[in-house]
Amino acid sequence: MKIILASKSPRRAAILELANIEFEVLASNYEENIKEYSNIQEKSIELAYGKALDIFNNTQGDRTIIGADTIVVKDNKIYGKPQDRSDAIKMLKELENDFHTIYTSLAILIEEHGIYKEYKEISKTLIKVGKITEEEILNYIDTEEPYDKAGAYAIQSSFSKFIKKIDGNYMSAVGLPIDKVYRILKENEIL
Repeated sequence: MKIILASKSPRRAAILELANIEFEVLASNYEENIKEYSNIQEKSIELAYGKALDIFNNTQGDRTIIGADTIVVKDNKIYGKPQDRSDAIKMLKELENDFHTIYTSLAILIEEHGIYKEYKEISKTLIKVGKITEEEILNYIDTEEPYDKAGAYAIQSSFSKFIKKIDGNYMSAVGLPIDKVYRILKENEIL
């Protein structure tokens, strides 16, 4: 059974590699639109599913497609990927010295011998960022790290020194709830 990660995220690929899961990458062309949503968790699941479905519809045969989406939220405000340097600075200033939530959704679409199954799940991780000085924010912003990350930071990067508390699944906060992936693949005898 072919396993395909519908994401160009090196973090998601690294998590699958850590779990010793053989897979290939086909980046989804699904257009993410987080502007329109009524329920943040439902929107996150919709985005993960859209990415997986895009790849599923463009492949054939027995296959398992893994789609994921990560949304950073504080006070009902979604923090996507920063548009530019000033946007990244603003995000980090709003997230520092407080709690926020990371929702990581998972969509797994399986077709085997013409039988289709789909799974949609979400993980919620509460993150406490400590106090960060203006100089520390600027130093971090001047690296390559913040610009392709929701919330303008990567928890597994040099930014980790500012993380005071994690309540939930660390790998989900990085970008893929590997415990859920493993369970679904095992239940379907793919692993």
